[in-house]
Amino acid sequence: MFKSVLPQLFATTLLVSLSHLAHATPIDDLQQFNSTTSSASGSFTQKVIGKSGSAKKVSSGTFIFARPGKFRWTYTAPYEQVLVSDGKTLSIFDKDLNQVTKRSLGSAIGSSPAAILFGGKDLSANFTLSDGGSADGRAWVTAVPKSKSGNFTKVNIGMRNGLPDAMELYDTLGQVTVLNFSGISKNSGAPASTFNFVAPAGAIQGK
Repeated sequence: MFKSVLPQLFATTLLVSLSHLAHATPIDDLQQFNSTTSSASGSFTQKVIGKSGSAKKVSSGTFIFARPGKFRWTYTAPYEQVLVSDGKTLSIFDKDLNQVTKRSLGSAIGSSPAAILFGGKDLSANFTLSDGGSADGRAWVTAVPKSKSGNFTKVNIGMRNGLPDAMELYDTLGQVTVLNFSGISKNSGAPASTFNFVAPAGAIQGK
């Protein structure tokens, strides 16, 4: 009797699991990425589009992060700039100016677009999430900050194969910053020193 029940129980459990996977939404994929990813690295391209619809600035580089709030975001082209956060302080180094600016990270990251990649694991605490439909081979999630004090009105996140493949950041000035990601490696880890910024000798302290 007990043996005969096991195959039926297994089959039922499998069907429930497959049904859940079949109906997974982009929001499920994004939340799953956040809840299972403690660190990640990859490359990005960034394009800022003005109100007129023309690209104002195009750049590219690499990133690495460790939750919560630690990251190194490096622009390599067309100019070199590094943004490093140890979870408490954000250091910005402009190589051309040889200048370092430091800011308190504080709680601002919670409702900022950076939180989607670098912040805590529960996005719904700071964002209202909705299904953004499908386009460009991606399933999109729209994230609207619950706090109205930031510089961004909404962020669209494009998911592909369970990973954030693109982001569209809409700011209060009517500009859109478009990010495309590639080569994302999940939970690859990073030495703690990765997120400790050491200013080059002779660097100017900015305000």
